[in-house]
Amino acid sequence: MRMLKRYPPVSAKLPVLMHGADYNPDQWLHDPKVLEEDVRLMKLAGCNVMSVGIFAWAALEPEEGRFEFGWLDDVMERLHRNGIYVWLATPSGARPAWMSQKHPEVLRVGPNRVRNLHGFRHNHCYTSPVYREKTAIMNAKLAERYAHHPAVVGWHVSNEYGGECHCPLCQDAFREWLKAKYGTLEELNRAWWTAFWSHTYTDWSQIESPAPHGENQVHGHNLDWRRFVTEQTADFLRHEARPLKAVNPDLPVTANLMELYDGLDYRVLAREMDVVSWDAYPLWHKPGADGDADTASWFALNHDLFRSLKGGRPFLLMESTPSLTNWQPVSKLKRPGMHRLSSLQAVAHGSDSVQYFQWRKSRGSSEKFHGAVIGHAGHEHTRVFRDVAELGETLKRLADVRGCAVPAEAAIVFDWDNRWAIRDAQGPRNAGMGYEQTVHTHYRALWELGVPVDVIGSEDAFDASRYKLIIAPMLYMVKPGVGEKVEAFVEQGGTFVATYWSGIVDEHDLCYLGGFPGPLRHVLGIWAEEIEGLYDEDRNGLRLNASGAVELGLAEGRTYEIRELCELVHAESAEELAAYTDDFYAGRPALTMRRLGAGRAYYLAGRAQPPFYDDFYGGLVRRLGVRRALDVELPRGVTAGVRTDGEHDYVFVQNFTGGPVKLALDAREYVDMESGAAYAPGSALELPMHGVRVLRRRAV
Repeated sequence: MRMLKRYPPVSAKLPVLMHGADYNPDQWLHDPKVLEEDVRLMKLAGCNVMSVGIFAWAALEPEEGRFEFGWLDDVMERLHRNGIYVWLATPSGARPAWMSQKHPEVLRVGPNRVRNLHGFRHNHCYTSPVYREKTAIMNAKLAERYAHHPAVVGWHVSNEYGGECHCPLCQDAFREWLKAKYGTLEELNRAWWTAFWSHTYTDWSQIESPAPHGENQVHGHNLDWRRFVTEQTADFLRHEARPLKAVNPDLPVTANLMELYDGLDYRVLAREMDVVSWDAYPLWHKPGADGDADTASWFALNHDLFRSLKGGRPFLLMESTPSLTNWQPVSKLKRPGMHRLSSLQAVAHGSDSVQYFQWRKSRGSSEKFHGAVIGHAGHEHTRVFRDVAELGETLKRLADVRGCAVPAEAAIVFDWDNRWAIRDAQGPRNAGMGYEQTVHTHYRALWELGVPVDVIGSEDAFDASRYKLIIAPMLYMVKPGVGEKVEAFVEQGGTFVATYWSGIVDEHDLCYLGGFPGPLRHVLGIWAEEIEGLYDEDRNGLRLNASGAVELGLAEGRTYEIRELCELVHAESAEELAAYTDDFYAGRPALTMRRLGAGRAYYLAGRAQPPFYDDFYGGLVRRLGVRRALDVELPRGVTAGVRTDGEHDYVFVQNFTGGPVKLALDAREYVDMESGAAYAPGSALELPMHGVRVLRRRAV
């Protein structure tokens, strides 16, 4: 029997798939009938958990030092009596007006060095001693009162951390952070290459955060500021969690994250959480022949990233919309079936919850038209409510999926500081280097194949016993030890794929000397001499030679279009698999492969278009035997995800084509987890538009 791969529940109180929403009873304290009705409707919708108190500071502490918990006591008791559990929030995401008025130092200062007025959210300084004191007091009181409450399953700390502050307190903290990192100004000047433009620092007090009217062209400086902001935010999260853990260390802590957010390195923040949660708002039903596949694969990438932040442990979908948003450029309604499909996509990729923003629509202010389970009509007789209630029933039937692992044998590398450094590089395409889009393009080819994928960082383990394939698109920044780690992975039998614009700089954003791709040069067996940015209208081509055709199982002479970036490389110890077709570098290597030990390392020199990746990764997956959720050819826009406990696999077959589809299952027996219908090997499976089927099979 295979080893079991079921993780323990986030809370033993609720060992099922969680289903619920952000609940803001503090907006309705003037109308007790609404609060009573809420509970009836929650039960009718099959909701078992609510996130409570996220923006309730003004209701909890209406005046400095005067706390009002009576209303929250009532809400907690009412929910508990009715079998509904609570993610209890700390309210630091938005502070009350009295605090901004009495303690203006809590307000952020922008990069222009102007202090903000009171308002919006996350308009507070993470360094401010006053704000830290106030949050510590509030969180300690919440913990003392509720940390052992039977309804509480965990702490929802703040809300969507983000932003930065440039106040004098943060300037001092930044300088201290730099002193701790570099020790001396000489070392800092070397790392930042400040001799350029005579920017050498002679005193720590001369260093300021990047500013539009000051320094913003020293790339190491910009990079370290972003790292500092991340570390300062993580420290504040740790500060918030400390009084909560002091009272009940067993109660898990989470902080809801956002879609591939640029401003913070989420790998650092995840270290401070017991469970990762995030807020997903896909922009479904965009026009185009691709249906919803592009949106779906992008959000699949995000789901896999957030699952991977904790080494594969299930995450929580903390927010999604049951209908539409109010902030996207166009607020499209979810078509019939899409709520179920979108929600189960998250579960397929490792979520143990489906939760919404929001339970009941606000009557006023900025999110009064954002989707909610209960609209302004105030009753259950709506399409949205029926969708939510039906999903609640589905999640009950899928209870066995809770805690199951996603068995990924492929991984894609994504680093935040690599992302920041690429954006700062100033060449070769200031019109857009497209790092995130490049990662997604490689990922989508695997998604189309139904290949489970982890999204790892370059500092994570490159474990050849776990992964057969690791892809590192545009690994511009190669930190110390990464080259050696890649080489060991390949020698031990792994397959590594790298692309143009890799191995260019070190962890300080200083260019490697002696030839690119720097520490990856030996394992890849190539030397990159130049890279050309192409105009949007420019085209080149990649043509497979005989060796490439054999290696990938494709026809010799097969040609693929290349746009935007072409790198001119020399094959040193690598084999040439394909060459450029045009321009003065026609005939030079465009795709290479190096055999090293028991594995292989590939290098793609130009930005090929999607058909290439479908063929390239299709060939690699077949040759390597990388695990797929279903061993069949899937129609384009249909994908399959899998979770397993080691005894059973749970396969989610999802249709993002925009129309009905029919496909054949592979040579294994399946049971539909909702209907109980049995499928013999090779049976036909029909999926309606926006359809999803969850099938169970024996694990092997």
